[in-house]
Amino acid sequence: MHEIVEKERLNEEMTRIEVKAPLVADKIKPGQFIVIRMHEKGERIPLTFYKKDEDKGTIQMIFQKMGKSTHELDTYEEGDEILDVVGPMGTAAEIEEYGTVVCIGGGVGTPEVFPVAKALRNVGNEVIVISGFRTEDLVVCENELDKDCANELYITTDDGTYGREGFTTDVLEELIDQGTDIDLIHAVGPPIMMKVIAGITEEHDIPTRVSLNSIMLDATGMCGSCRVEIDGEMKLACVDGPEFDAHKVNFEELMERITMFEEQEEEALENWKEEHEGCCG
Repeated sequence: MHEIVEKERLNEEMTRIEVKAPLVADKIKPGQFIVIRMHEKGERIPLTFYKKDEDKGTIQMIFQKMGKSTHELDTYEEGDEILDVVGPMGTAAEIEEYGTVVCIGGGVGTPEVFPVAKALRNVGNEVIVISGFRTEDLVVCENELDKDCANELYITTDDGTYGREGFTTDVLEELIDQGTDIDLIHAVGPPIMMKVIAGITEEHDIPTRVSLNSIMLDATGMCGSCRVEIDGEMKLACVDGPEFDAHKVNFEELMERITMFEEQEEEALENWKEEHEGCCG
């Protein structure tokens, strides 16, 4: 059992939890993820980690309430226990000195960008972070990114209520147009954002990697739900990734596959809400 030692609701959609998991905290690296199971009847939930504290033996995760299981997880409070915390899973990000790296996070992809951007800066890279959200109320991790990760930080909101109005891709195009010499792009976020980024950077011959964690389901390679076409070959995001060369990803297929369980997910969430009426928003 793994105790939740700290919980913070960051906004109406996202929550941060810190969980006791000393073995995972000792081993996990930027780019990897964990799988949790809340109880014996719970489904496996792959989550990316945000921070770790090896001395305390804890890991932090920021998750977005999307389906039934993440809504249920949001009902857990400090002192409650999670049955399973398994990891590290997946392949760690390649951290080396590239030069100038632009790390781009979209929405809940921003917390996953944090450990990668921090590690890249710690080995000597000039790190530019672009983080995008729909509106001001959903902005997260700004202070941490500014303090620990970014030589330059840009926050965008779709509606212009905070930072720069527009999308992360708008800032990326501006940087390229201004002649910024970019050696690597690391992007995590909605598939459409990553697709657009890949199109921009391929045109300018900028190496780009993306994390495809959002398509994962059981995260062990057994269910096959996270199949993705990479350079014409079939890969599994959970065991072969989650990071891939963005210019080799078949984003059209990815975006089709990521919605294939939407109907079942919506039904499961509605059933759960009916059973737990009054416990959640």
